[in-house]
Amino acid sequence: MADLDTLTLPVLPLTNDVVLPHMVVTLALETDEARAAADAAESADNTLLLVPRQPDGRYARVGTIARIENQGNLPGGTPALVIRATTRAEVGVGVIGQTSALWVHVTPLPDGEITGEAGEVDELATELRAALRALFESLGGRRLTEVLRGVDDPSALADIVGWWPDLAVERKVELLETTELIERLRLVLGWVKEALAEHELADKIRHDVSEGLESRQREFLLRQQMDAIRKELGEDGGDDLVGGYRARLGELVEAKALTDDTRKAIEREIDRLERTPEQNTEHGWIRNWLDTVFEIPWGERSVDDYDIERARQVLDQDHTGLDEVKDRIVEMLAVRKLLAERAAQSADYDEQDEGRDEAPTDDDASTDRDGAGDAAGDRPRPHLVPDVDASGRKPGAILALAGPPGVGKTSLGASVARALGRRFTRVSLGGIRDEAEIRGHRRTYVGAQPGRIVRALQEAGTMNPVVLLDEVDKLGADWRGDPSSALLEVLDPAQNHTFRDHYLEVDLDLSDVLFLATANMLEQIPGPLLDRMEVIRLDGYTEAEKVVIARDHLFRRQLARNGLREDEVDVTDAALGELVDGYTREAGVRSLERELGKVLRKVATEVAKGGETPIVVGIDDVPTYLGRRRFFDEAADRTVVPGVATGLAVTGVGGDVLFVEASSMPGESGGGLTVTGQLGDVMKESAQIALSYVRSKADVLGIDPSAFEGRRFHVHFPAGAIPKDGPSAGITMTTALVSLLRDTPMRPTVAMTGEVTLSGRVLPIGGVKQKVLAAHRAGLREVILPLRNEPDLDDVPEAVRSEMTFHPVADVARVLELALEPAPASEALAA
Repeated sequence: MADLDTLTLPVLPLTNDVVLPHMVVTLALETDEARAAADAAESADNTLLLVPRQPDGRYARVGTIARIENQGNLPGGTPALVIRATTRAEVGVGVIGQTSALWVHVTPLPDGEITGEAGEVDELATELRAALRALFESLGGRRLTEVLRGVDDPSALADIVGWWPDLAVERKVELLETTELIERLRLVLGWVKEALAEHELADKIRHDVSEGLESRQREFLLRQQMDAIRKELGEDGGDDLVGGYRARLGELVEAKALTDDTRKAIEREIDRLERTPEQNTEHGWIRNWLDTVFEIPWGERSVDDYDIERARQVLDQDHTGLDEVKDRIVEMLAVRKLLAERAAQSADYDEQDEGRDEAPTDDDASTDRDGAGDAAGDRPRPHLVPDVDASGRKPGAILALAGPPGVGKTSLGASVARALGRRFTRVSLGGIRDEAEIRGHRRTYVGAQPGRIVRALQEAGTMNPVVLLDEVDKLGADWRGDPSSALLEVLDPAQNHTFRDHYLEVDLDLSDVLFLATANMLEQIPGPLLDRMEVIRLDGYTEAEKVVIARDHLFRRQLARNGLREDEVDVTDAALGELVDGYTREAGVRSLERELGKVLRKVATEVAKGGETPIVVGIDDVPTYLGRRRFFDEAADRTVVPGVATGLAVTGVGGDVLFVEASSMPGESGGGLTVTGQLGDVMKESAQIALSYVRSKADVLGIDPSAFEGRRFHVHFPAGAIPKDGPSAGITMTTALVSLLRDTPMRPTVAMTGEVTLSGRVLPIGGVKQKVLAAHRAGLREVILPLRNEPDLDDVPEAVRSEMTFHPVADVARVLELALEPAPASEALAA
């Protein structure tokens, strides 16, 4: 059993505050633990122990004995107690009580125990009273000042700071645990003096700043306060920041890298930054803007390498074929070289003329009147080609590389940059729908940043890089804007010398930038944007070129990716040709590289198992590694049946062979027509035109007019999952219908393309090179095409032209004569 001086009381933990002796407070019973303590207090004469709980979960070693004076509910319905704290008590060991509350043995501590002299207590109490009065009055605590007047006991005077709202909970716990009166008075007196010193410092800062308040605005007052605080704290980083920006601006101005308008805009923002306090949100916005501006490589330019032979050599090393693109790059480089040389000559001439600007003597004047003159002084000024036009703009070139996937459009941009000695950066435009991606966001938006053009210059580090705008035909448009319209200014040499990003709002000169755009389908590019670009078509490679590309480029790259050495594997040209012809019929070489990678991975497996090297992959070994062939020359099998014709088309992945099937069946009178194969309106109209032409010219074409009576015709384009449209299959559908009605098959080596009219004329079409290459890949050796497309055959590689026969035609009758098999002799005699 505990001794007489020891009490056993329930514990009510305090988590966020401390209750000191002589305090009357209201405690809300928000937890089960608190409600259990209140219930247990009924069996302890309405007395309980209030103990602060530390953040780490431990209880303070001293608590406060309190008596419950009233119970009730708060306005929200939460139960609460009104308690009066009486004295400190040392917390002992816990015991098991009759309720769920925590019961402990406590030892009451004498309030106001003095271990020193009584006179010292009175002095400390008097000084503390004066200090508390000064502190409470400066804080405007009128209620605290009134409470202070009614406190005479030194112990209660020290504990009165428990009502001070700015006193931390940790300090209140420290005050509670300080049982010796003199130590408690000294502790509280130190805290009060510290608070008074801080308050006096704040008053001093306000006083220093308010001296010029009458002649200054409120913004200047806030700035002076901030400066005074920084001075007291020893922080002067703002001046260094502004000074750093001014130094960087001075370097750019000295290098003459900025226009006057740009310099003024930067100076204006630096001045704003100097006036704006760091606590203001705009301070961060201005800093971000300045950082972005100074990250732009103003005045930095790469020196173009004007060695034309080397440039062509670099282009040939990186890419096989693509002669047209290489020629255009070399032409552009040659023009820039001549402009630079002429400009240098003009500068030298002007420098020499400065020495002859002196006034002529009398003798010189008389000599000039005689017509002799000084040969050197009167020499004619050479004709110089300026490097700018009359408006001051530099000549620019915007090249658009258009072609199917996998032909090397993107990688060609890096080769062009290497040939010119310029930096290279790529901007992917596929799927962009926000106009701000190109021109940047307004600075008023949260998270605003410049557009991709500005970021491309920052990444390149120069003002004249090669910028590749990849997949420009994949741009979208929605409620956020049309990015293709934003590119109009970027890709116009007449405007891009003053390009203005919405975020920067200063002019940027993009005339030195070499823009290269890539696209698969030019039809998807808006007309105004396409008009600003010089289109160069990359229509694909021949089989021979693919073999060379695979041997010289793809093979080496796949060797490195698969961990092989050149002395461990050898893929013959015949095997590469089999990969091209039997497994990867495409315009580009992307699938070819994948199939070659499959072969080398299987070879790598054999090498890893310890197989004998080198492993030679021949044409007969290809099926072992890749399985059966995937592509066959099926034109002969498809056209053996009358009513089937072989056409040519252009898709998003290059040229393709298109088979057209026609059949007839009993049906409505007048010859109805059904067209299937997921066709567009233009192609459906071409089918109607073809049938109308055949019916109107039946007697000329050797067809019995009665063959149309009571018959319905069906024209079908296989590969029905692929959308098709365009007029270029007109002669193909006409040939299929005539073949059906004559019961004469088409020649298996012939393919055709061309638009047909009701009068039987064959009109020109587009994509001749891609269609011819597709026919060559499919094993077809004769192509019928419109007469007006004959000049387009010059674009077809010589190796392909030498293996094929072309038939330019102007009339459908000639098409039928070339495409259909001759009629049997008996039928010819009957006709």
